[in-house]
Amino acid sequence: MQEAVASDSSKGNSAQKRVLKKMRKVPDSYYFLPRGSLSYNLTFFGACIAGGIGAGMLLQKWINKKVAEDGGVIYEFD
Repeated sequence: MQEAVASDSSKGNSAQKRVLKKMRKVPDSYYFLPRGSLSYNLTFFGACIAGGIGAGMLLQKWINKKVAEDGGVIYEFD
């Protein structure tokens, strides 16, 4: 059997099979997420959500102020 291996190797590279590298399987839900630690991701995305909620509250306060300045009428129908 050792002779067969030796004769195969003497033929050159054309007889050798290429070994495919294993592809890393990544779930679809992780594809677009940054590669940070769990605590970093929770902090970052939590801050983004809190900022969005705060901006919505400020917008609501501004709208209520404008409605109060106009006399409480939101829509006028002629």
